[in-house]
Amino acid sequence: MNANHALEKLMAGNQRYVAGQLVHHHQSSKRIRAIATGQHPFAIILGCADSRVPPEIIFDQGLGDLFVIRVAGNILDDAILGSIEYAVKELGTSLVLVLGHERCGAVAATVKHAEVLGHISILLNAIQPAVDRVKHEPGDLLDNAVRANIKLVVEQLKSSLPVAELIQQNRVKIVGAQYNLDRGAVEMIT
Repeated sequence: MNANHALEKLMAGNQRYVAGQLVHHHQSSKRIRAIATGQHPFAIILGCADSRVPPEIIFDQGLGDLFVIRVAGNILDDAILGSIEYAVKELGTSLVLVLGHERCGAVAATVKHAEVLGHISILLNAIQPAVDRVKHEPGDLLDNAVRANIKLVVEQLKSSLPVAELIQQNRVKIVGAQYNLDRGAVEMIT
């Protein structure tokens, strides 16, 4: 499936979700057997680990449809980049969607310069450049920072090798979107 068709399929699924008209396809015992020997996801979702934003549900997709990578703040690191490269190169997936959401706790902690323990600081350090980009812009700092963080991760992906080469070869498309917690709708931002 090409990236544009994959994006259309995701957004159509989100429209069904918002309208309460879910079809719940690919969620049967027959589907379990059909994908047991291999997977062919049509999209890669790099999303936040927030429990309110499960990609398979908000895009009305089922087993084997999405290659989902979730981490607080939807940040990018080498392990996540390797997972994306795997899905593109080995599974033939052509769309990567970076999915942030309103009122993200990881971004909020970064905005507040929260004192954190353990490895949480890795997340906040990854988000800090996005906060720095928008700290003097008008509007709500948290909302601006959430959007800036999505855009930053999209930029990081587009400039990472070999992903940048795959983009030039038209093998992959990378986009960013934000999930609205109140309405359930996904809005494209890049």
